[in-house]
Amino acid sequence: MVLNAEKKDTGTNTLNNISKENNLPVIALIGMPNSGKTTLFNSLTGSNFKTSNYPGATVEYSVGKLISRYGFDAYIMDSPGIISLNPGSPDEDVTIDGLFHHPKFGLPDVVIVTCDVTQLSRQLYLVKQVIETGFKTIIALTMNDLLAKKDLEVSTEKLSDLLKTPVFKINSKSREGLSEAISRTESMLQDDSIADYKSRIHKLPLPSEDEVAKMYEYTESAEKHVLEHKTNKLDLDEINRKSFHSLSRTPDKSSLKLDKIFLHPIWGIFIFFISMGIIFTSIFWIAQPLMDLIDAGFSNLSSLVSDSLPPDTWYSSLITNGMINGFGSVMIFVPQIVILFILLGLLEDTGYLARAAMLIDKPLSKFGLNGRSFIPMLSGYACAIPAMMAARTISNRRERFLTIMIIPLMSCSARLPVYAMLLAFVVPPDKPWVAGLGLGALYLFSIIAGAVTAGIISKFKKTEEKSTFMLELPPYRAPVFRHVFKNTYYKALVYVKQAGPIIIVFSLVLWALTYFPNVDPVLPESRTSGLDEDQVSMLIESERLNTSFAATVGKYVFEPVLAPLGWDWRIGVSLISAFAAREIFVSAMAITFNITESEDDEDNFRHSILTSMREARSPDGTKPLFTTASTIALIIYFMFAMQCLSTVAVARKETGSWKIPLLQIGLYTVMAYVLAFVTYRGLNLLGIQ
Repeated sequence: MVLNAEKKDTGTNTLNNISKENNLPVIALIGMPNSGKTTLFNSLTGSNFKTSNYPGATVEYSVGKLISRYGFDAYIMDSPGIISLNPGSPDEDVTIDGLFHHPKFGLPDVVIVTCDVTQLSRQLYLVKQVIETGFKTIIALTMNDLLAKKDLEVSTEKLSDLLKTPVFKINSKSREGLSEAISRTESMLQDDSIADYKSRIHKLPLPSEDEVAKMYEYTESAEKHVLEHKTNKLDLDEINRKSFHSLSRTPDKSSLKLDKIFLHPIWGIFIFFISMGIIFTSIFWIAQPLMDLIDAGFSNLSSLVSDSLPPDTWYSSLITNGMINGFGSVMIFVPQIVILFILLGLLEDTGYLARAAMLIDKPLSKFGLNGRSFIPMLSGYACAIPAMMAARTISNRRERFLTIMIIPLMSCSARLPVYAMLLAFVVPPDKPWVAGLGLGALYLFSIIAGAVTAGIISKFKKTEEKSTFMLELPPYRAPVFRHVFKNTYYKALVYVKQAGPIIIVFSLVLWALTYFPNVDPVLPESRTSGLDEDQVSMLIESERLNTSFAATVGKYVFEPVLAPLGWDWRIGVSLISAFAAREIFVSAMAITFNITESEDDEDNFRHSILTSMREARSPDGTKPLFTTASTIALIIYFMFAMQCLSTVAVARKETGSWKIPLLQIGLYTVMAYVLAFVTYRGLNLLGIQ
């Protein structure tokens, strides 16, 4: 995912053009997933940080200024959690390489390693590796409150003596221990007793299985030595040498009790589908009023600006229909993105997201995906934009890209108006239940098509990266709402800053294609007689579109290609217009077929467009343009075609290149055309006209 959002701290300098030339020390945060590293980063930097991607990669890292209360200036660098300094995937390789050879910062001056004390022996493996590389290292012990529930605590003195490095207990929520840890960090930064220590820093060779086993024997022994009972202050080695079991082998009892419910073979699946239903419903329904409000706001702004400019001028249309509506098409997705990431953040903070991924992993693995792919795929039914952003939770790069690849096949809400109009044409008015069954079949078929497509692509997409699904089931915890909302805000900001410009540029190109060259069409009085001002305006817009560059492309390029499907250039122009947003297809059809009723009058508008579709004739005038066969073929085409420039822009941002979005456009357009052709010709052979 390619992120580059600038954040500001109130009253402080921004982080533009960060470079080593600033001569500020760099403190790197390292830790295993779910060890509290990002929470610590947020506490140390406040809101004064920016998130970017490593050059040439989709792995993100965050850099922030240490907040002023700690009394000195330094950069804090965060990156994704890692299990060890020996990478097991390309993404981990980039993360670790960034620690040792960062293109902007080089080697960090101090490394702070976060260590979850409830899984001490497993976490000490990474700690020991970081120390052995030669970094100036400080250990920040997290989750101490959870360990205290077991009447246990870690002796920081014993652990510090054992590791020969400073150790502090911290609580990022209450800021307990942070001042002492940062004060010691400052002292370590000023300590020049180890001359040129950076020259001694080195990457560790890949350990053998025996060396890994010996390391874990060491960490379990260390855990036994430093853990103490809070009541009698005796270490566990003194209390019971023989029956001690590592905390990493004794899961949290409260979590085990909850897992009996949430991972139950029956109730667990039931709770899973309810949870996913809440997410889907929230994206689909709760966001809708906010989306309507944004849409109305930009429409009113467009009308206000239009009224203040000379009427029927190209620059008035450019500002209102090109720029304002283009930016509105960016902002309208923000409510869905915000709601999705708030819900995902809460599920991840509580520890349930990992359980949900585990429940659905087995069936998805048959198609080359893993459990974390399900939520993005489900979100795709509402909108592909937040769905692609939700794929960030998938750590395996191949499976993340594969998930992003198939998300456009999910029948998003923007397709619903198109489905409704086309189904209304082919289904008898007295049998609405048939349309309901047809709509349900379309949504079911879309997820089947996505899964099958993923399975086929995974067979051809060979990679050396291991396609394993390994995740930690963290203990259930109360979410930190402050951090969830802050991260959601930044992700929404990143979408606006990164995907927004691409969407606006595409919108301006589409505006130009549909506006020029006949910018001021003149209609004969016979066509405007008896019409009010709004109807005349719609006829002028229709004439302009039907004589535009897009219409020319439709007539001379698209029509020969679309003729085997039973379509003409008018449908081609509507498809071009719908690339701005799928739901625009209905409005574009109304314009190309000279519908003068407003969409605000829904009943008359629907009746008029259906009547025009029934009366429309083929280019040679010998047969109806819209038949049952050609209309069903159009529905099939919309199921597969990549008719959404916003999705293209976000796919480019999330994958870091144009390879995936261009492949989506090419592959799904060909798939849509072939399947529509087979449908049209097959129905004709069956006598269904």
